[in-house]
Amino acid sequence: MNTFKSSIKSNMKYAAAAVLGLVCLAQSVSADTLNDIRQRKKIVIAIDLGSPPFGMTDDKLQPYGSDVSAAKMLAKDLGVEMEIIQVTGPNRVPFLLTNKADIVIASFSITPERAKVINFSVPYSASESVVGAEHSMQIKSLADLVGKRVGVVRGNLQDTLLTPLVPKGTTLVRYDDDSTNAAALLSGQVDAIGTAKELVTTTARKNPGRNIETKFAVKVVPHGIGVRKEDTALLAWINNWVVTNMKNGNLAKSYEAAAGAPLADLSQYMPK
Repeated sequence: MNTFKSSIKSNMKYAAAAVLGLVCLAQSVSADTLNDIRQRKKIVIAIDLGSPPFGMTDDKLQPYGSDVSAAKMLAKDLGVEMEIIQVTGPNRVPFLLTNKADIVIASFSITPERAKVINFSVPYSASESVVGAEHSMQIKSLADLVGKRVGVVRGNLQDTLLTPLVPKGTTLVRYDDDSTNAAALLSGQVDAIGTAKELVTTTARKNPGRNIETKFAVKVVPHGIGVRKEDTALLAWINNWVVTNMKNGNLAKSYEAAAGAPLADLSQYMPK
């Protein structure tokens, strides 16, 4: 067998074993996390603070954004204090599986691959995956990405969506978080970025002289709150909380306050 191919297969086996090991470790912990949270009177929530408008920090490094607002509401309704632990796209699942966080509220797109190792709540938010660039860049579809450098967040939804879709001749450049991805566009390291529509809007608002805009949409994807597989009682409580706050409009209001645009219609995902 070709040595290069053999090396790839070997690395894939090691990676698969590592993920399986994390899952087994998480499932070996037989604990009632919901009860533990109530007893310690604190919930540890993983949030991506480099993903505007979902998670950001202000000039005083204080967290804000729609995910931060949702996390605060959840902790208040649970009757406990909240501790935020910062994550990036690639380490959201590992932080959850190694018990560094009780739950993840971090613009966490619900995908079949992730659902194999963790559970998701019913959707509480959503984002539209798009390709964004400066107004002068002639991009209207995937075909126009040939010869272009396109930034994405490594292992994130846009990476997963665009990797099999972009035509030959497109270079995908992977970064660790949304802030770095946006900075790469502004600095000219890439010609366009695959990201959430909300991030394009935020980047354009913060940099009015650059004429950053959405070029075309790829997909609308709902976000769920990430919970470990064994935490069924916690998941049930969170699902009930999400449904209640979707019906009363609290989650939609917190999203619109941060994003400056209405939350996508998620009624199709709500229990009948």
